[in-house]
Amino acid sequence: MTEAHGSLLRGWRALACALLGTVSFAAASRDLTIGVVYAPEDARYEAKRLEKSYPGQPLGRPRAGAEVALAESGFQLAGASLKIVLQEVPFENVATTRTQIQALVQKGVRHFLLDLPGADVAELSRSLQSSEVLLFNVSAGDDSLRRAACSANLFHTLPDESMLADATAQFLTAHKWTRVLLLSSTAASDATRTAAARQAIKRYGIKLSGDKTFKLSNDPRERELGNIALLTAGSDADAVWVVDADGEFARDVPYRTNLPRPVVGSAGLVAEAWQTSWERYGAPQLSRRFAKTAQRPMASADWAAWMATKAIIEVAIKFPDAREHRRALRSPDLVLDGFKGVRLSFRPWDQQLRQPLFLAHGGIGGGIAGVAPFDGFLHPSNNLDTLGADQKESPCRLSDSASGAKK
Repeated sequence: MTEAHGSLLRGWRALACALLGTVSFAAASRDLTIGVVYAPEDARYEAKRLEKSYPGQPLGRPRAGAEVALAESGFQLAGASLKIVLQEVPFENVATTRTQIQALVQKGVRHFLLDLPGADVAELSRSLQSSEVLLFNVSAGDDSLRRAACSANLFHTLPDESMLADATAQFLTAHKWTRVLLLSSTAASDATRTAAARQAIKRYGIKLSGDKTFKLSNDPRERELGNIALLTAGSDADAVWVVDADGEFARDVPYRTNLPRPVVGSAGLVAEAWQTSWERYGAPQLSRRFAKTAQRPMASADWAAWMATKAIIEVAIKFPDAREHRRALRSPDLVLDGFKGVRLSFRPWDQQLRQPLFLAHGGIGGGIAGVAPFDGFLHPSNNLDTLGADQKESPCRLSDSASGAKK
C-alpha cells in the first residue's frame, strides 16, 4: 500500500469515527420541556400596579428568570446533550388547566413552574397529587401552601410569609429594637401576612407597644383610619411594623410617623428573596443578565423562577429518568447555588427552599441593611431553618414517596 493510499484510508477511518460519534451523540441527546403556568388576568401584574414598584412586590412576570437560567446554562446543557424549552400554559380554571397539564404529561412533560396566586396553587396542586408531575411555586408566599395545603409534588423557591417575618424580627432583635407598633389592615389579602408578623413578634420576644388597624377610604368619616400621624401617636415604640399586601398605604408610612422611628415590614426595611444591590458571590452578573433579558430589575419572584429552573437543570443532568427527580430534589446531597453565599436545599418536611433573606431599604437598587439569619440565631442542624416553620412546628410531614402520604 502506498503512503498516499494509507493516508486516504486513515482519513476515511477518521471520518467514519466522527460520523459514528455524531450518531451516538444524537442518540444520547434528550429533550425536556418545562411548563410555565400563569394566569393571563393576574391582578398582581396589572400595568398600573407594576408602574408603582411597591417594595417587595413583583416588577413583572417571573418567566424571565427561567429564561435567564436556561441561557446561562447553555454550555452545561450542551455538555449533557440536554435541550430544555419553556412552554406556556395559560390558567383558566383548575379543571381546564389540569386537563392541559395531563395532556402535556402524556407527551413526557413532568416539570411545571406555577406563577399563580396562592389559592390557585393550592387547588391545582391538590388536583394533580396523583399525577407524575413536579410543581414549583415561584410567586405565592402563602404559609398555608407549606402547611395545611402542602403537597408531595409541590416545591417552593419563593420564601413564605413566615420566613420574611422571621427575618424582619431577627433584624429588630439583633438591633435591640424590641418594642414595636404594629399597623395592619382588615383586608383579606393581609390576613396571612398579619398572622406571620404576629407569630414572629411573639417568637422572638418582641413587645407590642401598640396594635392598630388602618384603612384607606374616601369616606370622610373614616379619614382618621388612614392618617399615619394619628395612628402612630401615643406609642413610644422602637420601630413601626406595617403589614400591607397592597402596598399603597405602606409606601407613605416612612418619615410620616408621629415620632422619628424606623419602619419595617411592607415598607422602609423590607425582607426580600432578591435585591439588585447585592454585590457578592456573582450576584451582580446575574442581575445584569436578567436586566438585559427582561429590560427591568430582578425581583424576588424572578429569582425564584430562576432558582427553580436551575434546580430542574441540576437534577435533570444527573438523572435522565424524571421519576428520580423528586427524590433528588429532596436529597441532602443536592447542591444548589443561588448566588447568596451558602448552599441551598429543600426542606424535606414541606419542600420549601432554605435560603438567606435580604433586609433591604430604598426600593429598587437601594441598600441592604443585613442578611438573615443573623449572628446569634442558631439551629441544631441548619441555621437557615430559623426562618419559617421548623420541622417540629410545621403540620406538613411529606414522605419520600410521591403519593403525597404524610408521616
